[in-house]
Amino acid sequence: MKKKLVAILLMTVMSSMALGGCAGSASNSEASGDGAEESSDASSEKSDKELADEVAALIDAIYVQERTDETDALCEQAKAAWDALSDEQKELVEGNYADPDYFGLDTGDASLDDARCSDDIGENEILVVSFGTSFNDSRVADIKGVEDAIEEAYPEYSVRRAFTSQIIINHIYARDGEKIDNVEQALERAVSNGVKNLVIQPTHLMHGAEYDELCAAAEEYSDKIENIVIAEPLLGEVGDDATVINEDKTAVAAAVVAETAAGAGYESASEAADDSIAFVLMGHGTSHTAKVTYSQMQTAMESLGYENVFIGTVEGEPEETACENIIEAVKAAGYTKVVMRPLMVVAGDHANNDMAGDDEDSWKSMFEASGAFESLDFQIAGLGEIEAVQSIYIAHTQAAIDELK
Repeated sequence: MKKKLVAILLMTVMSSMALGGCAGSASNSEASGDGAEESSDASSEKSDKELADEVAALIDAIYVQERTDETDALCEQAKAAWDALSDEQKELVEGNYADPDYFGLDTGDASLDDARCSDDIGENEILVVSFGTSFNDSRVADIKGVEDAIEEAYPEYSVRRAFTSQIIINHIYARDGEKIDNVEQALERAVSNGVKNLVIQPTHLMHGAEYDELCAAAEEYSDKIENIVIAEPLLGEVGDDATVINEDKTAVAAAVVAETAAGAGYESASEAADDSIAFVLMGHGTSHTAKVTYSQMQTAMESLGYENVFIGTVEGEPEETACENIIEAVKAAGYTKVVMRPLMVVAGDHANNDMAGDDEDSWKSMFEASGAFESLDFQIAGLGEIEAVQSIYIAHTQAAIDELK
């Protein structure tokens, strides 16, 4: 029923746009003759809000996880409709998911990215699978950073990319014209290119829901590709409880704390602690059983002697990682200053908005509202750009290649 309503809505929007024209073209049509003048008259009958609502409907229609044969065309239509609006009309775009930032927010230069969705793969492929991000600078630094490192380490393999979020894929294509494969497209590409040995390296943090879905998708191609092996995510196996940590978690803990300290102008976490500074690392959180991973990362921090490092999550799962609980924990430990950084592969929407944004429910706003801290500083940088983290991914890829052999 939902798909039917969306289809009807889109048909209505497209028909009305075809009949009424696009707002941005009205003023340019006056010098084009009588037909253009009639089009201008028809366009002027629509209010700015009506035209903005048409664009919002088109954005909402591509803010979906399911890809269809019409998806690319809808992305192109949404962008064309947006471009036709005046600056004032763009500010009025508002829908279930649509807002002026969908097309209007500057997140960096997309041309610096490499979508890695070309053919001519050969028999050996490493497919790097990420959730994805529409923040161009972070995609280049974090996701492309990991892919580049893997490509340099394994020149005998063709490195390709896939994102698991179709919503993000659509956003990037609509806004920047950059096409990125989803997992199914990437696997089909491998089949059509005659790939025999496929190593899938997820950039996911843990064995969570995204990893499970990736494994299920790969299983569907087990009879089409001779050899498929899926490498470990960044933090490796989950373990039974909060006390269980592994080398991957310890290595990531050391790497991100070293980067956080350096970014704050300190040589170590303990040196920052002497200045009453706490490091708060914000992960995503999950209701999946793998959520114990965040508790294990806190254990890893403690095992390394990082008493001023606190692991939180946007979703507040596990419960002790919720923002309000982290605030209380930092206060109870006696720290009066906070440096915050994402515990995420990419520094995208969560880092920029949920962590460092100005909305009243952001971590920045909640920490400020507590009145307990002299200063708050934010480092907008993902794990993917840290060289030591890239080395962990390379090691996981190597283990998967060894398994193939």
